[in-house]
Amino acid sequence: MLCLAHSSLSYNIGSVAPRSGAAPTASMQLREQVAPVGVAQGYSGGVVPTRGAPSPEDVILVQGGSLRTWSYRSPAVEQVQVVLSTEGRPLDADIELWHGPDNTPCKMRVYVENGQLRPFSAVVETPRGPNTVAIRNIGQIEFPIAANVLAEQVDIPSPDCMSSSMTVQGGALRTYPFDPSVDSVQVLLKTDGRPLNARIELLQGPNNNKQVIELYTEDGCDRPFFCILETPGSGNVVRIVNTAPVEFPMTAAVVPHSINQDLMGAGDVVIGGDVGW
Repeated sequence: MLCLAHSSLSYNIGSVAPRSGAAPTASMQLREQVAPVGVAQGYSGGVVPTRGAPSPEDVILVQGGSLRTWSYRSPAVEQVQVVLSTEGRPLDADIELWHGPDNTPCKMRVYVENGQLRPFSAVVETPRGPNTVAIRNIGQIEFPIAANVLAEQVDIPSPDCMSSSMTVQGGALRTYPFDPSVDSVQVLLKTDGRPLNARIELLQGPNNNKQVIELYTEDGCDRPFFCILETPGSGNVVRIVNTAPVEFPMTAAVVPHSINQDLMGAGDVVIGGDVGW
């Protein structure tokens, strides 16, 4: 009798139909909300970081000494924009593009004195996916970096920048001074298909580096380098150095990107009181 009662009880409990309009069970809700690892839901055409889910602002904090990667499989993503900033502290980072196993076609070392006043923004060419962008904060733990990688609405060089390229021979350098009214400048470097090795410096005063970029690209025609440098204040000079041998020339273009209309025509302070008398 006890066995029959137990079987009848289990049968009655298992055959109870769910009420109409009742909420699904906890296990069903969990399966609906949790996506598989590495799969982004609700994002189209963007870049998804391989470590952790994307934040609402798409900005990821990279602590000192840590590494974050952004992977994208779609061959339609041919270039991405890397934006790095801080809360006013120095910025020191390594940026690499991984294309296949043990293949790094582009890498750069970035230093910025003040990541809030002069955030780093550069476009990395990513033809023939899949590709992975790796950002390593090589600074101390007290200097975190806010990193963001964008695949949509990427900055492109202006027609003036495309038409003002000048040849820089291997081992040579060129300097580009700018007026105080220029808030930011465009920098475009490329070659005829040879490797590109360059050093980009933003100077404000004698030997006072505000921003330094050491760049390597295996093919300067297939993967040219384009970035936007913030140049607040006066006395800004952009220095381009071709660190490759003489057999590897490159072309460089540095033109203003944004101009502060309030400072148009206002130069540096003129010492002396007899001007115009």
